[in-house]
This record gives sequence, structure tokens and C-alpha cells, in this order.
Amino acid sequence: VRNMFGYTGTYRGQKVSVMGSGMGIPSIGIYSYELIHTFGCKKLIRVGSCGAMQDDIQLYDVIIAQGASTDSNYVQQYRLPGHFAPIASYHLLEKAVDKAREKGVSYHVGNILSSDIFYNADSTATERWMRMGILGVEMESAALYMNAIYGGVEALGVFTVSDHLIHDQSTSPEERERAFTDMIEIALSLV
Repeated sequence: VRNMFGYTGTYRGQKVSVMGSGMGIPSIGIYSYELIHTFGCKKLIRVGSCGAMQDDIQLYDVIIAQGASTDSNYVQQYRLPGHFAPIASYHLLEKAVDKAREKGVSYHVGNILSSDIFYNADSTATERWMRMGILGVEMESAALYMNAIYGGVEALGVFTVSDHLIHDQSTSPEERERAFTDMIEIALSLV
């Protein structure tokens, strides 16, 4: 899709395709829309890293995104007469939680922030999102969820905490390569 290479194979006898989603809402907005409307994908599961925004979450914990708040204007394209709360497919969410529990993974389920801003000039914005119970921040899921809902398909975001915004901790690229297995196995269990 638009020079973002995808690969299709099988996992435990089930056909599965994997590809990057780009960085940010505009990129995943294009890719997920075309996967749904051009290629007929019915389940879109995003895996990736995120930054923790609550004190009780640790590096390498898994966050399963029940909802995706955003500071993006992406939703405006739908011209809704109010605010919209992008949420995951409950079916996928429930299966992911069951798999995390079965694996004994330290996981958290709740609302995340899909932000358009990586380096925010407003130093208090993060604190305000934390106050609202946001578990972690990434840059794509709100658009993924909106496109999935609009297209009548399922979507879920599953993330590994690579950075902690409160504890000022981060993982190295090498650690990320080794520590994301639980998240990927949870996602693969959903196909």
C-alpha cells in the first residue's frame, strides 16, 4: 500500500498479513482506509510502542487500548453534530485480555492518547491527559479506530511500554527488539 511493504503468510494455519503503519494519524489514516476499502481487510490490529502516563504502569508492560482519545482533528471529516469517542472492537479487546491473562503478562486496559504532537510546546498538556486517566501515548490508534468503525470492521491497538513520562525512563532500541514478544503474541492470537 503506497510503498509501505506488507507481507502475507500463515500463523498457526491462519492467513495473516503484516505491514508498517507509518508514523502519525495521517499515515495510518491512509493505510488503514485503503486496507479496509481497497483490500477488504476485516481485522486491523496495531502493535507498537507507547509512553506510559500513569505511575503504576512499568516499562515493558502491555497496554491494550480500549479507547483512543486524541488531540487531532481527524474526526472532523465525519461532520458529526458532537464529539466522538473512538473505541476498539470489544470482541478483539476481550480476546486480547484473555490471552494476556493466560500468558501472565503485566497488562493494562483503558484509554490511550493518540497525539499529533511528539514534542509538545505546552508542558502541562501531558499532566492534563494523565489527570483524565490516560494510560499511555502513541500517535495512530484514534484514526485506526475511526476508520474501522466507519468501515464496519474490527480494530485494536496493543502496545508495549517503551518509555515512561512520569519516571523519565526509556528503553534502548536493542531492548525494544527483544521485549515486544508478548505484545506480538497477543496480537497474533486474534487472527
